[in-house]
Amino acid sequence: MSIEFHAGGVPMTLELSHLIVAGWTGRDAGAIAHHIEELAAIGVPAPSATPLYYRVAAPLLTTAPRIEAVGGASSGEVEPLVIEVGGARYLGLASDHTDRALEAHSVALSKQVCAKPCAPELWPWEEVADHLEEIALTSWIEEAGEWVRYQSGTIAAMLPLEALIAGSKIGDLARGGAAAMLCGTFGAQGGVRPSAKFRMEMHDPKRDRKIRHEYQILTLPEVA
Repeated sequence: MSIEFHAGGVPMTLELSHLIVAGWTGRDAGAIAHHIEELAAIGVPAPSATPLYYRVAAPLLTTAPRIEAVGGASSGEVEPLVIEVGGARYLGLASDHTDRALEAHSVALSKQVCAKPCAPELWPWEEVADHLEEIALTSWIEEAGEWVRYQSGTIAAMLPLEALIAGSKIGDLARGGAAAMLCGTFGAQGGVRPSAKFRMEMHDPKRDRKIRHEYQILTLPEVA
């Protein structure tokens, strides 16, 4: 599938062949346990190992401002996005939008049924490699017409991205085209819950720049 990005201000069309969603990537064991507990509260079983690398369909990654989801039980998660193509690597911003009702049955399937919104801007890896862990990510959800902070943290809270890249073998996948990986998230403030709109931001304090993206969720009827 083709997807349009801007990397360092230069337009770039990628033919994405592979998409990975890394899960349970927290560096702090207590934070992982907390995330497992908050998902257990909505019926999601504990992972078999940490981290895990879920393979999903490449066309799920989208820069569109609106996605569609069946039923009202899906929600977003702000995550760093790593893209590898033609020997180059980039850092971006994405949401692992997930069907929470299906997640209670199968995490892998819940990842597959929802689009993965991402910002159209990327940062070349060499511009962030020396201060990756300082980069901060934040998300907001719309509740009762107001934007409410939902998640926040820095990449330092996650396993080193280089370790996730090695564990996922994204480099091998990228030999046949472009490959992308969502790299994990933070706990939700107030608990995991759906919303009609999701806003996210990635801040690079060293270069004083931000990537932002916002999307709307159109709920489709769940027909039995």
